[in-house]
Order: sequence, then structure tokens, then C-alpha cells
Amino acid sequence: MAQFNLADYETVEQRHARVIAQFPDLRSIIINHTTPADRAVGMWVVEARVYLNAADQAADLPKATEWAFEIDGAGLANKTSALENACTSALGRSLRWALGGSKGASREEMSKVAAGKTPLKRDWLAEADKLALTYDVDSLRLLYTDAVAAKVSADILEKIKAYGSTAKP
Repeated sequence: MAQFNLADYETVEQRHARVIAQFPDLRSIIINHTTPADRAVGMWVVEARVYLNAADQAADLPKATEWAFEIDGAGLANKTSALENACTSALGRSLRWALGGSKGASREEMSKVAAGKTPLKRDWLAEADKLALTYDVDSLRLLYTDAVAAKVSADILEKIKAYGSTAKP
């Protein structure tokens, strides 16, 4: 496994300060999408939306969105703060994209790599089903992009694409 130095990565707090310095009217919204089924397995699922100003927020035009999840008790910090850690992860990544993909992963994310934490297997079709029910075509597109990046099977990609055609705008 490649070696890396955590000191080479900025924290979410540092990233947030950098974005606010550039965009003083920055707006960040965290949405808890955790379902009862997620809670049954101790999981929290959140979305972070970053708006560069009030007008973008009023028009619901986020500059960037990202999702994250954490598992209760997976690591010392998640014994009491899994939801907060999911929020921090989603915010850190959305701030990254708001700046055009700058600086890569946050220090918090790389700490998980250093600790050898691996995520649960993602249920792509369950996520697509949920998004189709809410008619969230944009999020279905993002899910499809994430699935392509994760190199899921062509069969699952086609099923996600089909959900996009059944969701109403």
C-alpha cells in the first residue's frame, strides 16, 4: 500500500475557511437522508450542498453536492459522533468540488484510509429506487456517475439508467 503523510492533507475546517475567504456569502446545507433501514444497521446517510451565495441558494443551484455515510461504532469517534462525522465528510467533499476539485481528499478522509476502514458494500439499486421515488433525476445522474467510477457491473449501470427514465422531473 502506498505511504502518505496526513500532514500533507488539509482538514475540512481549513478547507471551509479557504472557501469562505473566497466566497464570503457561502451557504452550506446538510440534509439527513438516513432511512429506518439505514438506522437498523447503524448507518447515517447525509448530503451536503454548497451554494456560493444567497441567490444560488434561493434558486436551489448548488455549486457542489456530495454524500457520505458513517457507521455507529466504526472507529473510536463513531462511538458517539457518527452522524457528525458523516456531515463533516460530505461537507469536506462538496467544498472540494465547489473549488473545482482542489487539493483532493481531506485529512479526515485520509485518516480513515490510514486506519484501514473500509465502507460497507453500497446497494446501488436501493439508492436508485429511493431517488426514483422522489423524482430526483439529478441525484440519479450523480449516482450513475459514482457507480461508473466504482466500476460496478454493466447490468447494474443499465438498471440505474432505467430508473432515470422512469423518474418524473
